[in-house]
Amino acid sequence: MSEKYEAGMAVRRDVLGDAHVDRAEATKTGLDEPFQSLITEAAWGTVWASDAISRRERSMLTLALLAATGNFAEIPMHIRATANTGASREDVMEAFQHVAIYAGVPAANHAIKLARETYAEMDAA
Repeated sequence: MSEKYEAGMAVRRDVLGDAHVDRAEATKTGLDEPFQSLITEAAWGTVWASDAISRRERSMLTLALLAATGNFAEIPMHIRATANTGASREDVMEAFQHVAIYAGVPAANHAIKLARETYAEMDAA
């Protein structure tokens, strides 16, 4: 494995947690292995591993971008990750308010719904 892959896997585990990464690794197949390697090296080993901005800020940016682009399926995963990145619930709501103004109220509204549901699940656990 490359240095980027190793760094990416470490950051991915720090941000998403061992249980999430272990589940993803256990279901990896030959078909999606190249994709998993790509995101581990590029997203986690390059972008998330950079110390140019904090993980708290990265969480807020990631959540805002996911909502703004309508990629809602990953929002709950990244909401759960805020427990490890330091982004507070207030930080997340601020990010989604930006989404409302710059990308549309429906996108922000759906993201907030997902955040509320995910936080409720986290609180219940």
